Amino acid sequence: MQLYTTLEIEQLQQNEDLPYLLEIMEWVKFFLVRPHPDLGRPGVVCPFMPHALKSNNIRLAVIRTKNLCLEQIEAIVKPYRDVFLEREANEKELLISKAFVLIFPDVHIDEASKVIDGVHKKLKPLFVESGLMLGEFHNRTESPGLHNPNFRPLRSPIPLLVIRPMTEVDLTFLMSPDNPHLRIRYLEAYLNRFGHKLTDETKFKNAHQALALAKEELKDKNLVSY
Repeated sequence: MQLYTTLEIEQLQQNEDLPYLLEIMEWVKFFLVRPHPDLGRPGVVCPFMPHALKSNNIRLAVIRTKNLCLEQIEAIVKPYRDVFLEREANEKELLISKAFVLIFPDVHIDEASKVIDGVHKKLKPLFVESGLMLGEFHNRTESPGLHNPNFRPLRSPIPLLVIRPMTEVDLTFLMSPDNPHLRIRYLEAYLNRFGHKLTDETKFKNAHQALALAKEELKDKNLVSY
C-alpha cells in the first residue's frame, strides 16, 4: 500500500506509476481546485481540495486491478478506510484537509461504470458509517452537480475513488439515496458524527426530519409487503 504526497510525486523518478500520478495531479490542480463556468455557484469545483493541496495532505495511490474481480478490488480498497481513520485520529487539527485519491489505470473506460461504480456502491455505506465519504470518478459518470444538473463534476481522466472526511455540508448527498434502508444508515451516521456539534441548526432539523421520513417510508413499504 504505497501512498504518495504531492511533494513526493514531484521527486519521483523511474517509477511505473508516475505517469498516472502526474496526470491526476494535473487534473486536481487545473480542474478540482479552480472555478468552472458550468458549476452553478462561485468558488472552485471541489471546496475541500485547495486546503488539502496547500497543506500537502492529499495522498495518492495507484491500484493495479488487471484480471481482478469486483470482490478482490473491494478487498484492496477497504483497508484504506482504516489507514485514513488512523491518520485522522492522529491529526485531528487537520481533519477536513485530508484526501486519499485511489487511481485505477487498469480499469478500461468501458468497464468503469461497472467496476468503479460497483465497488463504490458496495463500500460507501461502510465508509459513511465510519464518518468518511467515498466518491466515484471516471470519464462516463453521470452524477450531476448540486447547483447545475447538466454539469458533471465527478468526471476524471483516469477512474478514481476518493476518500475524505464527512463534513456538515454532505447532508445533501446523504439524503439522496432512493432506498430508505440506505438513507437511514447514512443519516444515522451523519447525526452520530455531528448531532451534538452542528453549527447549522437548519441542517440538524433537516437531518432529523429526513431520518423520520425514511423510517416512515420503510414502515409503509413493510406494511405493503404483507
